[in-house]
Order: sequence, then C-alpha cells, then structure tokens
Amino acid sequence: MEKLVITGGTPLNGEVDIIGAKNSAIAILPATLLSNGIFTLHNVPNIIDVRLSCQILEAIGSKITWVDNNTLIIDNKDVHSTKVPLDLTSKFRASYYLIGSLLSKYGQIEVGLPGGCNLGVRPIDQHIKGFEALGAEANISQGKISLKAKKLVGTNIYMDIISVGATINIMIGSVLAHGITTIENAAKEPHVVDVANFLNSMGADIRGAGTDIIKINGVKTLKDNCTYSVVPDQIEAGTFMLAAIASRGNILIKNCIPEHLDSLISKISEIGGKVEISDDTIRVSATQRPTGTTIKTLPYPGFPTDLQPQMGVVLSIAEGTSIINESIWDSRFQYTAELNKMGANIAAHDRTAFFEGVKHLSGAPVYATDLRAGAALVIAGIISNGTTEIYNLRHIDRGYENIEEKFNRLGAKIKRIQE
Repeated sequence: MEKLVITGGTPLNGEVDIIGAKNSAIAILPATLLSNGIFTLHNVPNIIDVRLSCQILEAIGSKITWVDNNTLIIDNKDVHSTKVPLDLTSKFRASYYLIGSLLSKYGQIEVGLPGGCNLGVRPIDQHIKGFEALGAEANISQGKISLKAKKLVGTNIYMDIISVGATINIMIGSVLAHGITTIENAAKEPHVVDVANFLNSMGADIRGAGTDIIKINGVKTLKDNCTYSVVPDQIEAGTFMLAAIASRGNILIKNCIPEHLDSLISKISEIGGKVEISDDTIRVSATQRPTGTTIKTLPYPGFPTDLQPQMGVVLSIAEGTSIINESIWDSRFQYTAELNKMGANIAAHDRTAFFEGVKHLSGAPVYATDLRAGAALVIAGIISNGTTEIYNLRHIDRGYENIEEKFNRLGAKIKRIQE
C-alpha cells in the first residue's frame, strides 16, 4: 500500500505548469474510434484514467505509442471488436464515451456499467435517452450496456438535466449520423468545447459548443489523420490556485486559460486573495488568513463541483462561518470527515456543509475518498502542523500527474512511501 507522508507548515512559492485536461483526454481518446486513421495527441495527462483508456482501446485493436510523457499516437486501423472488456470499462466513469464512438462507427456496442468515484447516484439515463432518440435500441442487464442501431438519424434532443458526460457522448455519437442533431440544454464546460474542437479537426461539423444549444450536421466520413493538443486542465490549475491561498503563498500557474476559471478567481478575490492575470498565466498569492464566504456549485460557468473540496480546505481555516451548497453530487462531502480528523470544525448535512473556521489544522492519518477529495487532503496536509499520512492514492493518481513532485517544487515536503 502506498501513502503520502506530508510534513506541513510551509508556504508554497514558485511556478507550476498545468497538464492537459483529464476530462477532455478521456473523451477524446475513445472519440478517435470514429475513424480508422492515425491520431497524434499532444498535452495528454499521463494519469491512471488516461492509461486505462489506452488499455481499453488496445483491447479492441488500437495500437497506442507514447512518444514522450505527454504525447501519444493512436492507430485505429486494426480495431476488431465492439465488445469492450467488462473488467476494464467498469473501473472508471468515462468508459461510457465508447458508446458514442463505437455505436456511431459500427452500429453496436457492449460495455460494462461505468465505475469511478463514489459521489452518489450518477445515472446514465440521459445518455441512453439521447442514443434511443437517434435510433438505437438499448439493453441494460447483468452489469453491462448493449446498444444496436442499423442507422443513427439526427434529431432534436433536450437534456432533462445539464450533463457534461451525456452532452459529449451524444455529440460524439451524432457526428456520423444522417442529418442534423440538435442538443438543447447542453453542458457548456471547457472540455465540451475541447472535444467538439477535436471532432471538428477530424472533419466533423459541430457548431454551438460552449452554448446551451449544440448543432451537429452529420458527415459521411472523417479524416484518416489528425494532430491535436488537449486544452489545459482548469481543475488542476484551480487546485494550485487554492493551495496558494490556503498556504499563504505565491504561485504562478502557467499554461492555463484564465477565462475558464472566472468563478474561482472571483471567489478568491472575495476571500482576500490576490490574483494577477495575463494571457496564459495566473499568479495567486495571499498574505493573511482568508475570510469566510458562501458558495454554491453549479454547472459551468458557475463554481465547479470539482473544486469544491479544495475550496473546503480553504474555508476550514477561514475567519468566521462559511457555507457550501453542493448542487451537483449527493456524496461530495465525504472529505469533511477527514478534515475534521485534522482539527477542522465542519458539519455536513445532505448537500450543505457549514464551516466554522479554525486557525490551524493538525496532521493526521486520512483517506482519500475520491479524486478531488484526495487533492484537498494534500493541500490540508501542506498547511497543517505536524505530519499527515494520506492513503487511497489511486484516487489522486487518477487525475493528477506527479502531484507530490509538483508540490515539492513549490516548497512542500511530501514523500510517497510504499508500506
């Protein structure tokens, strides 16, 4: 068993480069299956979820070559199966993107029910609704999803709830459909736009990504070769921005897109942090204890649920009382029990948590309950008095590349130890 051992109490200072967006990469990889061609992807995060995506593609015939740590080549000319190994697809949530690509390309798909972080009920009914509207027949039984379609035909699809995954999946599935598909009440997150841009670079005709109405004009074929660079990860950038505030440090975040972080920048300014923005960098600093605030997570461009636990660490040491209302996931406050072990004073009930700020956290053994909770606990360990041990590192490694190395370069004292 691996653990991170953190000796806390050091302000973070320096520069950090942001990797490509996890949520873009894990959709772009299966989207390449729409073509039998060869794809070169740059700025790919070298994380567990991406490597697992590569395993799945290789299992059905793709050939994947890592040119360097963040560049890979995908050759799909020998893809031979639409039945994806259930043991692989059941390990993480984004395996459902295989549905859109394989159903659209080959007319059928069998995939395991998706896994991932335990954040409460995460149905895929909006995905299924979209594919059935396009003309597919779906069957869910024995832990797997099977869909078939003689031909997908464009139609109007209204999303009952704003769903990033369903928006991207239906968009992928509509690229080769006959006619025009319109997705209304679509998600507007940056990675939705990034996947649309990638598909358009393949020869798709997608318009409106980044708004609540996306139109896909189906095309007959896509290009055989394509080179693309994944957009920077707004959540990794936000994680380091909040680490700067929590530690009263000064960090220059490089290779990011500031407008993707407008809601976070606004909140950081509100609680007393200083933010300086240029073209593709953000400098975040703080010299005093943050002040309390109230936050409600919302779909983009609102405050991101994936930065809620990291902000929770900041509010745990802020002056006064703070409130976070989580409007996206049912079980996102599991991390608060771990912070309370470290001396925080947080009361979480259903989708609301109340933070009575304390002056200091203290090191303790804690467990990462999900990906973003794990990142939050790393920040908590860095700002705590004493030593913190973090377990369940697989959660963290799913979305952060060399997290301890990046924080150590900023002055943190973190060791990865094998027990």
